[in-house]
Amino acid sequence: MKLPLKHIVILVICSLIGIFVYQAYWLTGLYRSMKMEMESNIRDAMRTSDFNEVVLRVNDLQKDNVEHGSLTVSAGYDADGNSLVTQQTISYTDSSRQDTIHSRTETTTDTVKTVGNASEDSKAVASSESGLDVLLKKQDSLKELLMSIQQGIHSGVDTYIDVNLQRYDSLLTHVMKEHNLSIPHHTLLIYTGTSADSSIVYTDTLGIAGDSSYIPSPKAIRYDYEFNMHHSQRYQLVFEPINSLVLKQMTGILVTSFVILLILGFSFWFLIRTLLKQKTLDEMKSDFTNNITHELKTPIAVAYAANDALLNFNQAEEKSKRDQYLRISQEQLQRLSGLVEQILSMGMERRKTFRLHPEEINLKELITPLMEQHQLKADKPVHIELDIKPETLVIVADRTHFSNIISNLIDNAVKYSKKEAELSISCRQTGGTVTISVTDRGIGIPLDKQKHIFDKFYRVPTGNLHNIKGYGLGLFYVKSMVEKHGGTITVKSEPDKGSTFTITL
Repeated sequence: MKLPLKHIVILVICSLIGIFVYQAYWLTGLYRSMKMEMESNIRDAMRTSDFNEVVLRVNDLQKDNVEHGSLTVSAGYDADGNSLVTQQTISYTDSSRQDTIHSRTETTTDTVKTVGNASEDSKAVASSESGLDVLLKKQDSLKELLMSIQQGIHSGVDTYIDVNLQRYDSLLTHVMKEHNLSIPHHTLLIYTGTSADSSIVYTDTLGIAGDSSYIPSPKAIRYDYEFNMHHSQRYQLVFEPINSLVLKQMTGILVTSFVILLILGFSFWFLIRTLLKQKTLDEMKSDFTNNITHELKTPIAVAYAANDALLNFNQAEEKSKRDQYLRISQEQLQRLSGLVEQILSMGMERRKTFRLHPEEINLKELITPLMEQHQLKADKPVHIELDIKPETLVIVADRTHFSNIISNLIDNAVKYSKKEAELSISCRQTGGTVTISVTDRGIGIPLDKQKHIFDKFYRVPTGNLHNIKGYGLGLFYVKSMVEKHGGTITVKSEPDKGSTFTITL
């Protein structure tokens, strides 16, 4: 059972829509994942740059130890594992006296807050005796632990040397470049405090670094990183939305997806186009079968009737009648032979063994007999004007097939003329090019049908009129043979004004 073409087209369209929707869903999910990863990289870059800035400040303090003393900063948990202890010790030394003048030790204790479900924490505590083990059970808790240690070190170092915002911005820019995040930005150092009675909360910007030419737009986004344990100071990174940056990083994937969709769309379009062509070809073959059956049946029936009259009705005894019926039989058999020869030529034309046998042909000697034949066999008055310049014009072509080409064009011009056929055949040589034109004043061809007239089995629709016989092979044969000779054929036509077929060799 054949699936109707309409259903095939619907299935193809549904398949394309399904592929497009899935591709869009997948790309949207990938976009969100990449955006989240990029935002995570930005936060990690801010934390990493802060740690590096603290380390550099500690290195600066160590370089000053010889002249100004020593600094020790340590952080860790107390015995119960629940409190984070930060200890800073500084000793000032007079290098000339080689003894310690002053030593100061400060200890700060902060209680570590764990985040999570109460029941989960209680189970974790039950399975471990150390609070540190509870933190290490979860990746988020481990990250929180490391940040608390970093904040503790930060608080100790900040006591003796201020934050270097310009250095932090340079470190941040470098780390972001490693993550392919080279974007204009501002880095702010912000302090948040309260009044003496804690009734007023204020925020003050202590410094700005970054790209001086960058001006944040209203859509600019801000990322905060609180670096001290009292949450009073933070870095703020300001830059434009990263949507375009994410899309830029997805360029390769987007282009590949588009190319795949384009290839699939073209493939499906080509499939549907092929199916439509096959359907049209099938219809044309059906029409051809009907037409050729009629064309072959007519000469057979006429020849049979003539022979039957000679054999069964004593028409052979009268010489004039006998000659008439024999002539009729001969004409119909010639017509039948011509039809069969043309059909066989169509089959041979597509075989690899098909070969032309070119020779020099005088166009006038070739075309003149063809004109006389068509004038004799036509059922209407035929006037043909031949104009060849120069008169001795010669071409190199296969005599048999080129004769058929001209004969087909003349035959079409006669068939599609009205009550009286008026034709003109023009042959011209320009340089090394020969043009042969056959012009009639017949019914013409509509413009939208002209591009199909050289298709196999195609016949221009004539509505309910069926007085013009044919089976759609003539012009296809003409075009095929002209191309085999290395030439081209074109048509110019207007309805009710006639047509002109031009061969260029």
